[in-house]
Amino acid sequence: MATQQKEMSFLGHLEELRWHLVRSAAVVIILAVGFFVYSEEVYDYFLLAHIQPDFITYQVFCDFFNLFGVDSDFCHVTFSDKKLQSIEVTSQLMNSLWSSIILGIIVAFPYLLWEIWRFVAPGLTNQEIKQSRGFIFIASILFFIGVWFSFYVIAPISIHFLYNFQISDNIVNSFTLQSHISLVTNLLIGVSIIFELPVVIYFLTKIGLLTPEFLRKYRKHSLVVVLIVAAIITPPDIASQVIVTIPIMILYEIGILVSQRVLKNKEKNA
Repeated sequence: MATQQKEMSFLGHLEELRWHLVRSAAVVIILAVGFFVYSEEVYDYFLLAHIQPDFITYQVFCDFFNLFGVDSDFCHVTFSDKKLQSIEVTSQLMNSLWSSIILGIIVAFPYLLWEIWRFVAPGLTNQEIKQSRGFIFIASILFFIGVWFSFYVIAPISIHFLYNFQISDNIVNSFTLQSHISLVTNLLIGVSIIFELPVVIYFLTKIGLLTPEFLRKYRKHSLVVVLIVAAIITPPDIASQVIVTIPIMILYEIGILVSQRVLKNKEKNA
């Protein structure tokens, strides 16, 4: 009888998980449909915004370097060919569909976290629930800061560099729609996930896998890892890597403080 109740309980959890997934998928699909309906505006003013010479980031960087009397390339932004190729018959349609889904996931991120929280919360104690208050808000804020940082800093720097990089005058850059959109969406998702570092450190400390001492001890090692990650997600120039590394290392230091506070709360409750 106990085995049957346990089995029913397990099946009940699966049923509950299924409905959490269904609701999450429904929200993402609804948002994706909205983005798909307004595909032209989404592409012109968001996904393709970085190939416009008057994009705000280029102007800000130009003004910044001018303060120091430096003539920056950002003051003379040009793109040899802003027209992207659509090689396959279905590429524009499929690209629009896929981009709409990705943007739907990004916008729905707080709701997706909420659904995860609703599924996990019944298995937590009242003390754990109390200590985890604000998780959705903080994780969402960090995520959207990552989206903002990626869109206004990393993406324009990357696109400006890659569009103007040329090995030889005998080579002509003629990019496809797929390659451009993949670059932008990968940066949006990748950088936003990296900005969740303090949240990840919080949970790893909660389950005993990390300590503040460990994070301090391997601070230099983490800097090397961050530089490698920055080199992967940015163009191969020092400025871009530094721009990415600085906020990630700030988040790492915040993570150390978070880890320290988690341990203090553990000791206090013990």
